Amino acid sequence: MAMTSVRMSDELMSKLESMSEKLHRSKGWIIKDAISQYVERMERREQMLLETRRALGDIEEGNTIDGDDVMDWLASWGKTDEKAPPKK
Repeated sequence: MAMTSVRMSDELMSKLESMSEKLHRSKGWIIKDAISQYVERMERREQMLLETRRALGDIEEGNTIDGDDVMDWLASWGKTDEKAPPKK
């Protein structure tokens, strides 16, 4: 497993040490957990941005479905005369 070092202010280190004692976890565990959560959040943000760009490309190309058609289709779900999904 790789290792790195982190510089932090005395105030932040004090908070980290306090949290470590409260949680009965090591400072390293807390730092690793915080970084893992941050990386996951950034990856989700990156994926959302990619999906947004794709969606905007679809809009620019006219690959859309009228919202009223979608709402009519959804309203018909479960009824005997359920509509087929709207097409582009």
